[in-house]
Amino acid sequence: MAELNTDVRYIKGIGEQRAKALGKLGIATLGDLIAYFPRAYEDRSLRREIASLQDGESAWVEAMVAAAPTLSRIRRGLELVKLRAVDATGSLEITFFNQAWIRDQLHTGDTCIFYGKAEVKGRRRQMVNPVVEREGGQVMTGRIVPIYPLTAGITQSMLVKAIRQGLDACRDVLPDPLPDAVRQEHHLCHIGYAYEQIHFPQSADTLAMARRRLVFEELFFLAIGLKKLRSRRTAAAVPPCREADLTPFLSALPFTLTGAQLRSIAEIRADMASGRPMNRLVQGDVGSGKTMVAAAAVYNAAQNGLQSALMAPTSILAQQHYSGLSPLMERLGISCALLTGATPARERRELLARLRSGEIQLLIGTHALISGDVSYGSLGLVITDEQHRFGVGQRSALSAKGHLLDQPPHLLVMSATPIPRTLALIIYGDLDVSVIDELPPGRQKIDTFAVPGSYRQRIYAFLRKEVAAGRQAYLICPMVEQADTVPDERKAVTEYAAMLQGQVFPDLRVACVHGRMKPREKDAVMAAFAAGEIDLLVSTTVVEVGVDVPNTSVIVIENAERFGLSQLHQLRGRVGRGRHKSYCILISDNQNEETRQRLQVMTRTNDGFRIAEEDLRLRGPGDFFGRRQHGLPAMKIADLSCDLSLLREAQGAAEALLAADPTLSLPEHHLAAERVERLFADSADAMN
Repeated sequence: MAELNTDVRYIKGIGEQRAKALGKLGIATLGDLIAYFPRAYEDRSLRREIASLQDGESAWVEAMVAAAPTLSRIRRGLELVKLRAVDATGSLEITFFNQAWIRDQLHTGDTCIFYGKAEVKGRRRQMVNPVVEREGGQVMTGRIVPIYPLTAGITQSMLVKAIRQGLDACRDVLPDPLPDAVRQEHHLCHIGYAYEQIHFPQSADTLAMARRRLVFEELFFLAIGLKKLRSRRTAAAVPPCREADLTPFLSALPFTLTGAQLRSIAEIRADMASGRPMNRLVQGDVGSGKTMVAAAAVYNAAQNGLQSALMAPTSILAQQHYSGLSPLMERLGISCALLTGATPARERRELLARLRSGEIQLLIGTHALISGDVSYGSLGLVITDEQHRFGVGQRSALSAKGHLLDQPPHLLVMSATPIPRTLALIIYGDLDVSVIDELPPGRQKIDTFAVPGSYRQRIYAFLRKEVAAGRQAYLICPMVEQADTVPDERKAVTEYAAMLQGQVFPDLRVACVHGRMKPREKDAVMAAFAAGEIDLLVSTTVVEVGVDVPNTSVIVIENAERFGLSQLHQLRGRVGRGRHKSYCILISDNQNEETRQRLQVMTRTNDGFRIAEEDLRLRGPGDFFGRRQHGLPAMKIADLSCDLSLLREAQGAAEALLAADPTLSLPEHHLAAERVERLFADSADAMN
C-alpha cells in the first residue's frame, strides 16, 4: 500500500516524463492525483446495435473490424484513416482525421468498442473520430466518463488509468478528515466511496452523493479556517480610539450623507473604538460614496492622533483621490500629501521626513506607499481602494508599516465590485463587511441598450452627435478568447482605434489604451482623456477601475457576451458621473438564449448587487474566484453558484464544531486540524 505523500512518479504506468507533465497540473503526490477532480462528465453508457443508431446521438457499439484500415494523405497536414466495422445488424463506416497510428493498431477481425456521434443517411451509418477501446477493456466507454483539465503530454485516458492505479494503491490508507459525528449528522458518505464515485461513478445518483460529500468537506474546512482567522484577529489588542465628534466633518461636506453611508461610518467608528484592529470591507456600487466613508474614518483617526494611508491601484486614481480629498482635509485641519512613483526625488525626501515626524496625517499614493524607505510616525489606519487589485501580501506590507508600538493598524478596504454577501464572506475571509446599498440623491440612471452589430453605423452616428455636443465616449474591446496572448489584445485595440480614426471619425481625436502599455503611458492617455483632449477612447478593460471623467456620456462595449455581468456593470460605471444624460450600448451578435437573457439583465437594472446575484446564478463565481488575489485557498470542487445552501450547512457545522472544541485539540479532531493547516499553508500572510 502506498502513502498519500508518495511521489507520483512511483505510481504504476507514470514514470519520470509523465510525472513532469502532471506537475504542470499541480499533481506531485498520490494524494494530489486522487484529489484532481473532473471538471465535467460525459455519459457514454448508451449502447446501440449498428442498425439502431439514430442520427446525431452519441452511443457505443461493439463491432468487428471487417477490413484492414486504409490511410490516405489528402494534402499536407490532413491524413484520413478509414475502416468498416460490422455487427450482426449492419455495417458502420468510420473515419479518423490525423490519427495515422490507428491504421497499425486495428486489424481485420479485431472486436472493438467504438463510441461517438452517429451520422445516419438512409441505410448508411458512420462515425468520425470515435473513441476506440478493445473488447473487454472498456475504461473510457460504457459508463459515465470523467473529463479532466489536461496539459501537453497527458491524455484523458492516461489520467483515468493513473487515477485508477492511485485509488487502488491507497484504498486502505485514505484517512477521513471529517469527524464521524459531523459526517453522520449531515448524511455524508465515507471518504473512500466519495473518491471512487467522483472519479468512476456507477450512476448519476452515486456521483451526486460523492460530490455532495466532497463539496461539504471543502466548504466545512474553509469555514473553520476563516473562523480561526477571525478569532486570531479579534484576539489582538490595540488602544481603543475615542469616537470623535463628527459634527465638524459633516458640516464641512457640501452635501448630506446617505443613511447607508452613515451606517457604514458608525460600524467603522465602533470597530476603531473596540480595542481590536479593524478589518472591514466597505462595499458599494459605483458612485455610492465609499470615499466619503473612508474620509470619515481618516477624520476619526486624526482626532485620535493617528496617521492614515490610502493606497490606490494606479497613480492617476491616487491623484484623483488626492484632488478630491485634500480640499476637504485642509478645511478640517488635516494635512494631506500624495506619493507615487513619479514623485521627484527631492520632493519625496522632504515628504518622507514630514511623514516620519507625523506632520503629514494622510498619505495618498500607489504601491510607492509600501516602498522600503517609507516609514510613518504613527500609522493607525490603512485604506486600500479596489481590493481585488491588490494581493494579500501587498495589503500586509502596508499594514506592517504601521505597527505602532507593535500594534497593527486598522484596515479599511473599499471595493466597487458588488459581490453577494455570502460570496464576500468567502472571498474576503476575515474582513467584516459593510454594504452601501443606496446612491446619493441626483445620481442619474444610465440608459442601457443591447443591440446586434448591424446597429454599428447608427451607433457611430450617435457618438458623433454626442461629441458635437461636447461629450466624450469610451469604446471597449474584449480579448478574443480566454487563451489569447496579450499581443492579440493590444493588436485588437490598436487596429480598432486606427480603423475608427482613419475610416469613421477622421475629424475626431481618437486614442487607445491597453494592458501592455507602460503605466506612465497609460496614465498620460487617461490624463489627456480626463482633460478633454481626446474625444473617443478605445480601450480594453483597463478602464474598469479608473479616473472619473464626468464629461463622458457614452460607453460602447463590443462583443459584450464575452464579459460577466458584474464586469459589464463596472464598465458601465465609467459614465454617468456628471450632469449629462449617459448611455451604455452593448453590442453582441451571439444568438444563444442564455447570453441574450444575461445582456437583458443589464438593460433592466442599474443595481450592482442585483446584477451580481444574477451573474452568480447564470455564470458561477469565476469572475470572483478567477483572480486568486484574495490570498485564500482555491476551490477544487465547490461551485458557489449552485452550492450556496451546502455552504450555509457547512458553515453551521463548522461553528458547532468550534463551539465544542475551539482549538480542535480533541483526538477525534486532529485530522481536521491538520487539514485546516494544510488548506491555508499557501496563505501564510492571511493567517498571520
